[in-house]
Amino acid sequence: MSHSTLTIEEVLYPPIEAHTTGMLKVSSVHTIAWERAGNIDGYPVMVIHGGPGGGSQPSYRQYFDPEYYDIIQIDQRGCGKSTPYAELEDNNTQALVADIESLRLHLGIEMWHVFGGSWGSTLSLVYAQAYPERVSHLTLRGIFMCRKSELHWFYQDGASHIFPDAFEPYREHIPVTEQGDLIGAYYSRLTSDNVEVRRAAAAQWTRWEMATSRLFPDPSYLEKAEDLDFAVAFARIECHYFINAIFLPEAHILDNTATIQHIPTTIVQGRYDVVCPAKSAWELHKALPQSNLIIVPDSGHSMGEVSIAKELVEATDAAQK
Repeated sequence: MSHSTLTIEEVLYPPIEAHTTGMLKVSSVHTIAWERAGNIDGYPVMVIHGGPGGGSQPSYRQYFDPEYYDIIQIDQRGCGKSTPYAELEDNNTQALVADIESLRLHLGIEMWHVFGGSWGSTLSLVYAQAYPERVSHLTLRGIFMCRKSELHWFYQDGASHIFPDAFEPYREHIPVTEQGDLIGAYYSRLTSDNVEVRRAAAAQWTRWEMATSRLFPDPSYLEKAEDLDFAVAFARIECHYFINAIFLPEAHILDNTATIQHIPTTIVQGRYDVVCPAKSAWELHKALPQSNLIIVPDSGHSMGEVSIAKELVEATDAAQK
């Protein structure tokens, strides 16, 4: 059966509920929400959501065999059910890596499979490079290493050539005099003391990303931009990380691949991913020659696209010991 004749429901495991939830205080400012689903005695998999600021999702549980996997998710600092909401203080990549490790220790887990896409792939890689002895497998989708070229492509000039209609409202929300640095212009608005200025900028930022996430735009994705509570955290935290170059050197991930050469790694990449173009996945694969790179020919960025979902499920099934 070809991917195109399948539905997302046929590709994924059936929906399940979390059986355990909790809150873990990780700093004087932040408390992170976490959950477990599937088999509590099964093999642990840490699911790292995108954004930054995207939050965990119930549908993420469906990429794993619930009889085999102990499926663990967290809401990273400032988003989802974590508190305080949309908070930028003490919110950086090093802190998020420490939070993942703190949760591992809190749950008494020795080693886990790490799964993440988009920003989740970034954080998965940075975590694995910091704690390579704690990661049994990496399953990554839509590779993003947050280099200047990647940010310029999506937020300034590049993806705009493919989606000019969606890009125009994002660009035109900013006065012409500031359009030479759209990330900087949005950052000033997303951190404004004026709540209406923040909300208006968040809606435009989020709408641009959601409009480009799938090969064929999905109205349900566009609706996320209209949920201003989601959009404000998503846009504020993303822009905070990007204006600060994710608090890491430009080539941090590629410069540290030696530490994770031994980890079995599967990379699933949409050929027509406009948000995180395939070049980054290719460069990561070349730096990790033992990795299995799957370029999906009929997909964009979203893990909700059938062909990408199918490859991700096959990867997590294949990783079962």
